[in-house]
Amino acid sequence: MKKNKILIQFILAGAIVFGSVTSCKKSFLDINTNPNDPSDVSVKELLPSAEAAIAHVVGNNFQIFGGLWGQYWTQSPSSSQYKTIEQYSPAANDFDRPWKALYADALFDLKVIITKATASNLPNYVGCSKILQAYTYQLLTDDFGDIPFSEALRADELILSPRYDSQQSVYAGIIKLLEEADAVIDENSDLVPGEEDLLLHGDMTQWRAFGNTLKLRVYLRMAYVDPGTAQAGIAALEASGAVFLGSGEEARIDYTTTGGNTNPLYSSIIGLSSTQNLVASATGVNYFLSNDDPRLDAFYAPALNGSQVGIPQGEYTLPAGTPVSIPGAATGGDGGDPASASAPVRLMTGYESLFLQSEAVARGWMTGDAQALYEEAISESFSSFGVTDTFATGFYAQPNVAFPAGGTTEDKIKAIITQKWAAFAGNSGTEGWTEWRRTGYPDFFTISTNSILGPNRFPNRFYYPSSELTRNGSFPGQKLIYDKVWWDVN
Repeated sequence: MKKNKILIQFILAGAIVFGSVTSCKKSFLDINTNPNDPSDVSVKELLPSAEAAIAHVVGNNFQIFGGLWGQYWTQSPSSSQYKTIEQYSPAANDFDRPWKALYADALFDLKVIITKATASNLPNYVGCSKILQAYTYQLLTDDFGDIPFSEALRADELILSPRYDSQQSVYAGIIKLLEEADAVIDENSDLVPGEEDLLLHGDMTQWRAFGNTLKLRVYLRMAYVDPGTAQAGIAALEASGAVFLGSGEEARIDYTTTGGNTNPLYSSIIGLSSTQNLVASATGVNYFLSNDDPRLDAFYAPALNGSQVGIPQGEYTLPAGTPVSIPGAATGGDGGDPASASAPVRLMTGYESLFLQSEAVARGWMTGDAQALYEEAISESFSSFGVTDTFATGFYAQPNVAFPAGGTTEDKIKAIITQKWAAFAGNSGTEGWTEWRRTGYPDFFTISTNSILGPNRFPNRFYYPSSELTRNGSFPGQKLIYDKVWWDVN
C-alpha cells in the first residue's frame, strides 16, 4: 500500500485549479507523446499511474463540469472561479489538461502495459488495460464527440496529427476493446495484479464484471440513435451469461487525508486557498427535499442556519450571507471538512450497474424484473453512502419515486434515469449530465440565470482543447457548446 500511495502522490502532485495532472518533468505535449517514456517502467508501476490519472480527471475536472451542468451544484455568489462554466462559456484551454491527462498519461501508459504484458504473457494485465482504455475513450467521446482513436498514440509510426474518428466508429472500437478484454481475462490464473491495482485489487471476477457493465452502458448510450445495435448487443451479453457489477461492488480509488494523496476535488479546493466555490443547486436540494430522500445529508452539508438550502443555477445576485448548503464530505467537495480528503472517486458502481440492467429490462432487451432492479439500485445507492434503508416501502411508494409498472416504456425510463441522476449527486456528476443529455431526464432542469447561450439552450458537449487547435494538423474545427453529440437525439 505504501508504494500505491507514493505513485498516486507523484501523479497528483501538480494538481492546480481545474486539477491538472502534471509533474515537474511534464509539459503540454500532443496526445502522441509521453515525456517520461514509460517503456522502461514495469506494468506494476504503470497500472496505478494510469488508474490514478483517469480517476483524477473523473473526480476533479469532469466532476466540476458535470456537477454544475448536471445541476447538483452551482457557483457560490461570494466567489467566482467557475462563473464561466455557469455562463456556459468555458474557454477551450480549460480542457487542455484533462485531455492531456487522459491521452498522454492514461491511454499512453495503458498502451505500453498492453505491449509489455503481451510480451511477458500477462493476459490479465492486458484485460484490465483494455477495459480502462474502453472506459477512457468512452469518457472522451461522450464529452467531446469525434476524437482521435484509430490513429491516436502512434507517434512511433510518425502519425503526429491523428485524424478524428466519428463517434459511431469510436463506439465500435470501444466494444471491440471490451470483447478483447473479456477474451483474455483468466480468473483462475495466479498471474494477476496485486495491490498496485488501485481500483479492484486484482479481483479478476470483478474486472470481468466491470467490463460487462461498461459494455452494457455503451449499448444503452446508443438506445435512441441505434436501437437495433443496442438491443442485439445486450441480447448477446445476456446469452453469454455475462455477470455485471452487483451490490457492494465498485471500481473506485480510495484516498487518504495525507497531503498529496487526497481526493482530487478536495485537493483542488485546498489549492484555491480553501475557497468554497461550489455550493448546492436548488435543482438538486429541492428534489431530495420534496421526496424526503435521506441521501440529502450525505450529498450536501447543511447551510450555516442548519437547513438544507440550494440556490438557483447561476444566481450571483443574492445578498451576502444568504444561507446555502455546500457539497457533502462524501463527495470530496467540502473544503472545510477534512473527511472530504478521503472521499473516493468512483468510476463505476453497483448502483449504476443495477440502473443499467433495469433500463435494459424495461426496454425489453433483457429478461428480468425492471422494478426489482430499480429498487435494488436505489437501495444500493443508500448503502454506498451509509444511509440506512429502513423506510424503503414508504419511500418507494412516493409518487415521484414509485416505479410505473403499468406505464409506458418511456415512463419507466423516466423513472429509472431520474433516480439514477439522484444517485449520481456529487459522485458521478459527468454521468448524471451525460444521461440527461441522452434521455432528457430529469425533465426539471433550469437554465442558468447567467447563461450567454440564449433561451432554451444548454451545454451539450465540451469544447475541444486549445492544444488540439494549435498542434493537430488534422483538427476538424471547433464545435459550438450546444451542438449535440452523435447519440444525443432527444
